[in-house]
Amino acid sequence: MSKIHKLIARFKAKPKDFTYDELRKLLGALDYLEDNSGKSSGSRVAWVHSKTKHIIRLHKPHPQNILKAYQVSQIFDELIAEGYIQ
Repeated sequence: MSKIHKLIARFKAKPKDFTYDELRKLLGALDYLEDNSGKSSGSRVAWVHSKTKHIIRLHKPHPQNILKAYQVSQIFDELIAEGYIQ
């Protein structure tokens, strides 16, 4: 099992300690590109799929790097709906 498959399996379990760095690796492997437009975007970030242009918007967690449970759940639901994970 590759690292990305292990990461997807961990994400599917909806852990309470999923980090933004792990999300960056996961979405990058699924062909999403990180976009935080402008100097004033602050912690807001959009992940845009390179082919379908599907957008996932969220705030980067701070000061800690751990995503909130609702963020993991919402991203999971969007990836399922788009068919990027089973």
